[in-house]
Amino acid sequence: MSALIRPRRRLGVLVVTSSLVLAGAAALVARPADAASTDVVITEVYGGGGNSGAPYTNDFVELTNNSSAPVDVSGWSIQYASAAGTSWQVTKLTGSIAPGAAYLVQESGGVNGQPMPTPDVTGTIPMSATAGKVALVTNQTALACGSVCHADPAVRDYVGFGTANDSETAPAPGLSNTTSAARSNPKQDTDNNSADFTAGNPSPGTLTGGPAQPPLDAKIHDIQGAAHRSPLDGKRVGNVTGVVTAKSSNGFWFQDTQPDDNPATSEGIFVFTSSAPTVSVGDALNVEGTVAEFRPGGSGGTTNLTTTELTNAKITVTGTAPVPAPTIVGPGGRVPPSTVIEDDSNGDVETTSTAFDPANDGMDFWESLEGMWIGIDQPEVTGPTSSFRELSVVPAGSGVRTVRGGILLQKTDSNPERILLDDVLTPIPDAKTGDKLASTVTGVVDYSFGNFKFLPTTTPTVIDGGVQREVTKASSPVQLSVATFNVENLDPSDGDAKFDGLAQAVVHNLAAPDILGLEEVQDNDGAVNSGTTAADKTLNMLTAAIVKAGGPQYAWREIDPVNNAEGGEPGGNIRVAFMYRTDKPLKFVDTPGGGSTTATAIVTDHAGRPHLSSSPGRVDPANPAWAATRVPLAGEFKWHGQTVFVVVNHFSSKGGDDPLWGRFQPPVQSSAPKRHEQAAAVRGFVDQILAKDKGANVVVLGDLNDFDWSQTADILVGSGNTALVDLPRTLPLPERYSYVFEGNSQILDQILISQNLRPASSYDVVHMNAEFPDQISDHDPQVVKLIPLPSWVR
Repeated sequence: MSALIRPRRRLGVLVVTSSLVLAGAAALVARPADAASTDVVITEVYGGGGNSGAPYTNDFVELTNNSSAPVDVSGWSIQYASAAGTSWQVTKLTGSIAPGAAYLVQESGGVNGQPMPTPDVTGTIPMSATAGKVALVTNQTALACGSVCHADPAVRDYVGFGTANDSETAPAPGLSNTTSAARSNPKQDTDNNSADFTAGNPSPGTLTGGPAQPPLDAKIHDIQGAAHRSPLDGKRVGNVTGVVTAKSSNGFWFQDTQPDDNPATSEGIFVFTSSAPTVSVGDALNVEGTVAEFRPGGSGGTTNLTTTELTNAKITVTGTAPVPAPTIVGPGGRVPPSTVIEDDSNGDVETTSTAFDPANDGMDFWESLEGMWIGIDQPEVTGPTSSFRELSVVPAGSGVRTVRGGILLQKTDSNPERILLDDVLTPIPDAKTGDKLASTVTGVVDYSFGNFKFLPTTTPTVIDGGVQREVTKASSPVQLSVATFNVENLDPSDGDAKFDGLAQAVVHNLAAPDILGLEEVQDNDGAVNSGTTAADKTLNMLTAAIVKAGGPQYAWREIDPVNNAEGGEPGGNIRVAFMYRTDKPLKFVDTPGGGSTTATAIVTDHAGRPHLSSSPGRVDPANPAWAATRVPLAGEFKWHGQTVFVVVNHFSSKGGDDPLWGRFQPPVQSSAPKRHEQAAAVRGFVDQILAKDKGANVVVLGDLNDFDWSQTADILVGSGNTALVDLPRTLPLPERYSYVFEGNSQILDQILISQNLRPASSYDVVHMNAEFPDQISDHDPQVVKLIPLPSWVR
C-alpha cells in the first residue's frame, strides 16, 4: 500500500453553489467609466487557495448578476494584476449569469484545503493571498491601462485589496490564506472597495452578504435530520442550544441536553470557527449560524460523504452545564448493524437512497450519531495503529472474528461495526490486532477520508491481547516449501534495519523456504528516477542479510522491467523476483532468452514433457492487461529431479476504487476489470502447461490484490480437471487473511496449486506483519509445503 498525505480536519467549509448558467441572453453594453455597476458585480475575491491553512485548494473570484435579466458574459474576462503591477493576466468567461445567481471563477491553487464547488469557469491565474487587483472586463484583451485601471471603459467592476495601488475609491481590506474579501451586500455597489467589502471566511459560489434575514429557531436534531444531508442546508438558524463536549483547533462540538425521542436524528453538531474557539468544554451555549454541508477533501475527496456543521456562527455562552452522559455503542446501548453498510442506494447515497435506516445500515447508524458524544466499553482492536494514527475498533460481540482477534471482510459482510479512532483531539497509542482499550472510551463521532471516525478526548490505555508473531514449521526433507512475500518497495536506501528484519522473517518466521516469490522489489536506487532498472544490489543485500541472520545461501532470478513502465513509485521500477536455496536438492532451470518484452512459451522435449522456452521468463508481457503493472515471472525448477513450474505475480492495486464508507453505494471497484484481464492471462499460461501435461506441478502465487472470493480468484482457479486449488479457500474462515486494511482482515496474497499437489500440501499464512504497528511489510507472507511427484505416479 502506498501512503497518502492526509491533511487534518478541514480549515474551511463547503457551501453548496447556487450558480445557475443560462445561455442566449445578449450582453449588456459596457458601463460608463468609473460608474457603479447595475448588473454584474464582483462579490468575492480570494487568493490564498491551496496555501498553508487554506480552507480551499484554489483561488477564486465570484460574480453575481443584480439585474432582472440574464447577462451573457461570453467574450468577457476576469483579469488580475499584482498590488503594484501593470501587467494583467486573463481568464476568459463563457455562458450567462441568471438574475441573482452567483458565477464562480476558479483560479490557480495548491495542495491544502478542501476541493472547490464546481466552478463555472476555470483559469490558471495565481493570485496573491494578501494584496492585488481584480477586474471584470467586457472583452478578453489584457488591459493596457498600466497601474490605474479602475476607470477603464472596458472595466465593468474592479476590486483592489490590501496594499493595491489602484481601487474604487479605497482598497478592500488586506487578506490572508484563510480570509477572502466579500461584498457586504451583494446587491450594492457604491464604487468604494473599502466600504463595500469586508474580510471573512471564504464562501465560493454562495452570496453571504445582504440585509440580515431572521434566523430560523432550530434544535440540533432539527438541523441534523434523519438523513445524510441537513434539511436546513444553507439556512440561517438561531437559538440552537447545547453544551460543549469537545473542541479542536478550528471549532467545537456541542450537544443538546434535551434530545428528542428519535434515535435517527443526531443531537450533536460541529461548529466551525476557523481559528481556535474561545469556548470551553462544559459551556452552555446559544448559537446562531449558517447550516453547511462540508465534504472532507484529501485523496478521493469527491467520494466522501458530507458532514453537517454550523458556520459563520454567533456564539453566546449562557452558563455551564454537565457534559451529557455518552451514548453507549455496543452491548447495553445502541448496537451497530452486523453486516450491511448501505443497501438502500444505487449511486450517490445523498440523492438516491430510498430510506434512512440506522437499524440495518451501518452508514446510516453512524450518521445518526454524527457529532455526538459517545462511549464504547472496552473497544476491541481489529487492526494496528496506522501511520496516520488511526486505530480500528469494534464493540464487543462483533463478528466474524479471526483467530487472533481481527474481524474478517467477507463478500456479504463489510463489518459496519468498525469505526476508526483518530488523533484529531488526543494522541492515539500504538496497538495491535487482538488488543483492547481499557474502560469506556469516550469521544465524538466525525467523518473524513472515506470513514466514520471516533475522536477520543483522552488517550486510551491499551490492554495487551497477547498476540505474537507467528512462526511456521520447517519442511521435511521430502517437502518442497514455496512461499510468497510482499517486501513493500524494497531498495538499498531502506537501510540495514529493513533488510535485517526481512531476513529474520525469512529465516525464523518462514523457516527458510526453498523457493520464495518476492513482490515489490525495487531497483538499485529506489525511487530516484535515474533510468536505472537493475535490482542486483537490492537482491544481493537481501541474500547477504539472510546469511547474516543464520540462514542458508539463496540465489535469485529476475528480469529487469522497462524503465518506469510497470507502476509503483516513479523511478523505483518495482518488479517480482525469485529467490531459491542453493543447499537443497533444488535446481533453477536456466534457459536463456528471457527479456523485459519477450514472452516465455511452453515447449516440449523429445518425450512430450513441457518446459519454458526461457527461464526465468515473463508471461505475455505485450498483453495490454499489464500496462503500468508488474508482468508475472515464470520459473522452471527441479526438485529431486521433478519439474515444478512457479509463476509469481503482483496484480494491479485497488487504487481508485470507491471506499466502503463512501458517498457512492454500492462502491464501484473500477480497478477490478484490469485484474480480471490479468488473471485470464495467467490462467491461459497455466492452461498451456496443463495441455502438455495435465499432471504438471504448477504453483501460482503472489500479491493478487484481490480477495479469495473475488472474480479475479475465480478466473485463476478455472474449472474442471485443470482447475487450480486456491489455498486460502481451504482454510477455515477465521484464518483467511494476509492483510489488514482499515481494520478489515482480508486476503490479498494467494497461493494456488495444481490439483495433483493438493493431497501432499500443507499451507500456512504466517501472521507476522499485518496485525502489528511495527511492520517490516504491510503483508503477511505465506508458505505451502509440497511433495512433487512424477506424472506416472499421479
